[in-house]
Amino acid sequence: MTETALPVGPPVDASPAMRPGPVTLSGQFGAVSRLDVKRDGANLWRVLRGHDRVWTYMGNYGPFADEEAFSEWLSERAALDDPYYYAVLDPEGRALGVATLMEIRPAARVIEVGSIVYSPALQRTPLATETQYLLARYTFETLGYRRYEWKCNSLNAASRRAALRFGFVFEGIFRQHMIAKGRNRDTAWYSMLDGEWPARKRAFERWLAPENFDSDGRQKISLSALNEKNR
Repeated sequence: MTETALPVGPPVDASPAMRPGPVTLSGQFGAVSRLDVKRDGANLWRVLRGHDRVWTYMGNYGPFADEEAFSEWLSERAALDDPYYYAVLDPEGRALGVATLMEIRPAARVIEVGSIVYSPALQRTPLATETQYLLARYTFETLGYRRYEWKCNSLNAASRRAALRFGFVFEGIFRQHMIAKGRNRDTAWYSMLDGEWPARKRAFERWLAPENFDSDGRQKISLSALNEKNR
């Protein structure tokens, strides 16, 4: 209570978080690195070409008619500070997808992971999950954010499942939130808080551990199950 006897929130550290930077976050299955068009452009086009479905829920861009149009878009994206683009690299350094840290609000210590485009070569692989672990760890432990957001088209069932699997908490639907490619978009909102991160981190690391995979590379326990144990 304040002197006015009106309820207020608890005090928090009001120092701003840091903005994302040109880092390389290395894992056991690959790495996440600041998007470099010269390094990543050709391979991204190779793994994404002809897979138009991956662009269905991507705001107002994609799919692309040819490599020139894709390269122009990628160059524009790489120059942005928000969204801040990272490439997802396999162990040989080949780009298989992109993800961003976006809607960056250092003063409020709020940031979103989004604009995620995973090629079929990356989808449903350990590296796809490890990417989310690396970005979340960087966001909370290095940059100092207290709220980590995930938003998606409410019709994007795969993205909504992924958010829950990674340990985000569903907060609601923003109706008629935007117009995307000439169509209405209701947006589903999810979040993860800094106080929740230690448990989410343990679940990620338990899932990513070598002993969680059999000789055929199949998981023994799901990330969803691990997060349920830690809620």
